[in-house]
Amino acid sequence: MADSLIVAFGEMLIDFVPDTSGVSLAESTGFLKAPGGAPANVACAITKLGGKSAFVGKVGDDEFGHMLINILKTNGVNTEGVCVDTHARTALAFVTLRKDGEREFMFYRNPSADMLLKDSELNMDLIKKAKIFHYGSISLISEPCKSAHMAAMKAAKDAGILLSYDPNVRLPLWPSADAARDGIKSIWNQADFIKVSDDEVQFLTQGDPNKEEVVLSLWHDNLKLLIVTDGEKGCRYFTKKFKGNVTGFAVKTVDTTGAGDAFVGSFLLSMAKDMSIFEDEAKLKEALSFANACGAICTTQKGAIPALPAESDALELIKSVAK
Repeated sequence: MADSLIVAFGEMLIDFVPDTSGVSLAESTGFLKAPGGAPANVACAITKLGGKSAFVGKVGDDEFGHMLINILKTNGVNTEGVCVDTHARTALAFVTLRKDGEREFMFYRNPSADMLLKDSELNMDLIKKAKIFHYGSISLISEPCKSAHMAAMKAAKDAGILLSYDPNVRLPLWPSADAARDGIKSIWNQADFIKVSDDEVQFLTQGDPNKEEVVLSLWHDNLKLLIVTDGEKGCRYFTKKFKGNVTGFAVKTVDTTGAGDAFVGSFLLSMAKDMSIFEDEAKLKEALSFANACGAICTTQKGAIPALPAESDALELIKSVAK
């Protein structure tokens, strides 16, 4: 399975999650420390399901940075591509949990270590071993990380590696909404696979995400598959040959952090195992149902990485609904 390595590139940070839902950051009396950062969550989601992943990024030479590297190692993620910055701190995010488990973010990165990854620090040998190279858009916000992102993406593309993109819009980190839209779309046409949430469709197109023509305005000719996640309703899929939707799973949601990453990790693993998924609608729907189950399970616990499901958890949820 050496050819099934999935490399995730980008940020890893500490999320501070209030110990009670439904209160503002100011009102919160205590916080739970949870490892986070979408690409790192995806890398951990893959290994939790029995796959092979590596994370490429940068943390600070501080307690939190070393803790994050240890968490990756504990979760079986290859850390050969992780750099440590002796001058900058590991990024922090304070996350407000609303009563419905949805989140709002407040970030501490000025600049944080992840933003300072240089292209000269990239482990290109590791990146070129990937079957899939996965990334977000936060690494595009500032230099030198943006140049590192572009160099890593180009190396992967030139090596014939499949490019996977989950923009993961985090507006507070961008200078403006327009800058976010432009930055996210600047690499849009490079990706082979893109996953966006319905909210992100609305943000990027400024149209109604439920309308098919609005979603398809995000399609480009290099794309093999576009997926729109619709929360607990499930997801919609679009390929060159077919389109449809797969229903989600109703669970008691506590915290939506990491749900999209659990979905993506699960789906990338299915993709790495069998690339014919792009041509075979039945296989695609099965993989998406499994990914929906992984995303749903992740919302039933606080934090992202601790809440990521094992394969047996997802299969159990699917079986319980099928009865």
